Amino acid sequence: MTPRPFSAYERMIAWRYLRARRREGGVSVMSVISLVGVSLAVFALIATLAVRSGFRTEFVDTIIGANAHVTLRATPVYDEYGLVRDTIQDYERLADVAARVPGVVRAAPMINGQVMATANGRNSGVEIYGETLEDLKTIPLVSTPETAQGDLARYGEGIAIGSGIARELRLGVGDVLRLISPDGVKGPFGTTPRIVDYEVVYIFQVGRYDIDRTRIYMPFEEAQSFFNREGMADGIEIMVEEPEAVNASVPALVAAAGPEVYAFTWRDQWQSFLRALEMEDNIMFIILSILVMVASLNIVSGLIMLVKNKGRDVGILRTMGLSEGAVLRVFFMCGASIGLAGTLIGVVLGSLFAIYIDPIFNAVNWILGGGAWDPSVRYLSRLPAELRWEDVAKAVALSLGLSFGVTYFPARRAARLNPVEALRYE
Repeated sequence: MTPRPFSAYERMIAWRYLRARRREGGVSVMSVISLVGVSLAVFALIATLAVRSGFRTEFVDTIIGANAHVTLRATPVYDEYGLVRDTIQDYERLADVAARVPGVVRAAPMINGQVMATANGRNSGVEIYGETLEDLKTIPLVSTPETAQGDLARYGEGIAIGSGIARELRLGVGDVLRLISPDGVKGPFGTTPRIVDYEVVYIFQVGRYDIDRTRIYMPFEEAQSFFNREGMADGIEIMVEEPEAVNASVPALVAAAGPEVYAFTWRDQWQSFLRALEMEDNIMFIILSILVMVASLNIVSGLIMLVKNKGRDVGILRTMGLSEGAVLRVFFMCGASIGLAGTLIGVVLGSLFAIYIDPIFNAVNWILGGGAWDPSVRYLSRLPAELRWEDVAKAVALSLGLSFGVTYFPARRAARLNPVEALRYE
């Protein structure tokens, strides 16, 4: 009766070959090197994929948590004076119509404009958003930010500013910030800049440097006056239940709002960031796949040496009746076991790194003396990581596929070894 494949005696021979010392014809040192190489490669792949997933999740969460998912704006038209008008007159009706569209959870009119901010002898360009207090409370990362100072309930008495503006202009709660708009009071001699002082009543940090560094919220009616928008709004901000599937909500919103408005989504606004993240994802996976392949080739080197050293043993086993298939399986198990063990170790190390990335990075930052993470460059206040099981599965499949694939060829060479040639000079 023919023994079944991968039987106990085949596993026993493979195990003896793996743990044999070099003077016994084994390559245990090479096996250890191969094991470490595969482990580190899988660890690097999982850690990188986790950080990449964390980056995307953090970017998307801060984008959809501090910005409208869909914005409705008026289609630009020329008035009787030849000037372009793109403001919304009946914004209350339009917001009410948009709020009744299925899937919409928030619809609020807003004023938007860019001005110069100055305080303590410093100047900075900022972006103003005019919102009512009730609407501002429905913006998740502003009403419940990473950190906050002041009282949002006093919003009607002043303005809310990002933490980056506060640091840049050296402001705290209760300080006065001067805003300067070139589109001010219109008089017989032209337009004079509008200069108004506001008390800072609330400082928020959403976690994205470009938002914290430029954004100011102003009461809606005050923003209408400041930007000469009495009775008008610049747009309708809309949030939906499923931000990732926001494009599915756009046709219904446009149909309900009418042809005089157009819509653009957060995906349209942040398209360059999303493409950059997708490109980074693909490039990193390809580069680290090459690293895993190189580590797997160490298994081939060790297995070729093992086949050469064990040529006499193979000849004896073949003369005793061991089939070519059995020899192939013996050497295949030698290489595959290294790949399997290295993959498991790499998965454990990579998963632990992703789970405990904050204390690990804090230790690295302390060793380097601080400053290893600059939010002004990376736009995020911390290094994110998200361990996704689909990423782990991709890393495991890649590592095992390469390890098993490259192991087959030296194992096949061992199986085809002629026992007469192997024993000729013994």
